[in-house]
Amino acid sequence: MLRRTALATSALLIGALLLTSCTGPGTSPAPTGDVNPDATLTVGLSLEPSNLDIRHTSGAALEQALVDNVYQGLVTRNGDDDNAIVPALATEWTISPDGLTYTFTLREGVTFHDGTAMTADDVVTSLQTAKDDATIQNSADLANVASIASPDASTVVLTLAQPNIDFLFTLTGRAGLVFKNADTTNFQTAANGTGPFTVASRNTGQSLTLARYDGYWGDKAGVAEVVLDYIPDRSAAVNAAVSGDLDVALEVDPELQSQVEGTGNFTIDTGLTTDKATLAFNNQRAPLTDQRVREALRLAIDHDALVETVIAAQTLNGPIPPLDPGYEDLTGSVSYNPDRARDLLAQAGAENLELTLTIPNVYPTSIPTFLVSSFADVGVTLKVESVDFSTWLQDVYTNHDYDLSFVRHVEARDFGNWANPTYYFGYDNATVQSLYAQAQATTDEQQSSDLLAEAARIVDDEDAADWLLLATPRTAVGTNVANFPKNSLNVRLPLAGVTVSSE
Repeated sequence: MLRRTALATSALLIGALLLTSCTGPGTSPAPTGDVNPDATLTVGLSLEPSNLDIRHTSGAALEQALVDNVYQGLVTRNGDDDNAIVPALATEWTISPDGLTYTFTLREGVTFHDGTAMTADDVVTSLQTAKDDATIQNSADLANVASIASPDASTVVLTLAQPNIDFLFTLTGRAGLVFKNADTTNFQTAANGTGPFTVASRNTGQSLTLARYDGYWGDKAGVAEVVLDYIPDRSAAVNAAVSGDLDVALEVDPELQSQVEGTGNFTIDTGLTTDKATLAFNNQRAPLTDQRVREALRLAIDHDALVETVIAAQTLNGPIPPLDPGYEDLTGSVSYNPDRARDLLAQAGAENLELTLTIPNVYPTSIPTFLVSSFADVGVTLKVESVDFSTWLQDVYTNHDYDLSFVRHVEARDFGNWANPTYYFGYDNATVQSLYAQAQATTDEQQSSDLLAEAARIVDDEDAADWLLLATPRTAVGTNVANFPKNSLNVRLPLAGVTVSSE
């Protein structure tokens, strides 16, 4: 290996990141006025789901809108508590000492939005269908499940073929959602979940409206209605906030933030995400098969300057973000050094190198523009191909036909991509694959985290990609709004606890 770096760990650094990068509970002024239970909460978002079928349609926008709000699983995750696993449709669970048997106690009094009582059969059928039907999103996440059974009306037992320490986390995803057995709902246009909100209406291209479900098993939602207002243009979103059309605006453009703050009606919150802005190298295509070239490209990038350019971000310097197990701060593993980059390119015989960056056109031009300039400084000509997302999925993700690529990998606990040689990164390291398998199979959380950290060091040390930054988007929260969530809002937006006060 070309570079070996002593790495500092973890718990203290995670704490420091949490303190410096998110606005903690209670730091925003408490809303004045009385809480209005009949209020409508209007939230501005950028990405709209193409339909409502969360089982068969990809895209983070569906999870953001529907999971925890409309649909639920046995368990869920608390983004504002380091993604801790918490009860949902199960009140408690036990795991056998060998890590193979998960026994869940079902919550009583749960009904679907059509008024039908949820039963153990609904849970078993939902999970079995998700496992058996490959067209269901994340079906493969349940491949390790050997059996799903209900010994009585209040219990569901899942047995694994082999231990998987991330299994509970898996059940917080789409494959773990519970649906009514034999439901005839048209899920493309409607919904029938167990959550605190129903889908009241959808105005394609504009908004999705959720209404409080009064038959909800838990604490009733704090507002009568939520309008998710889809505004892809960030300038237009800021204008909507300034004009009073929004109570909350997600992913506020930092350059326009002062306009929102100037109204005196909003505070700006910043939270952690697992949104990794990844510069992918095609590890199977020359000259990127040469580690010297990959390292040179990383050394050519001034990550601190890039973060200053993007603003709503922080440096990451490794494949695992702070909210995920196995995180270590790998700062210093690659430091900006264009002279060293030029030397490595010369050693590799790659002077006057020409490469193409394939990037979906949904992203702003600031990052590719920065990369073009950075690489030019070390003698690398970078051509930028901006394509629609469907083309990116076909050419890059499916066919692996690219040199460099950029997307934001928003998923939590997705380090397994680096242990999958068929993934579009093309990274193939047997040691990393073995460490990841061991990390999944152990029942000891600390041991699993340590194994993941060890694997991540190898991935970083071999320059398998460059982690340009970790997105820390800014949310404008109205001064009349309380309890709005802070972390991972681009993938989960639980709104039941949010309240709006009267003027």
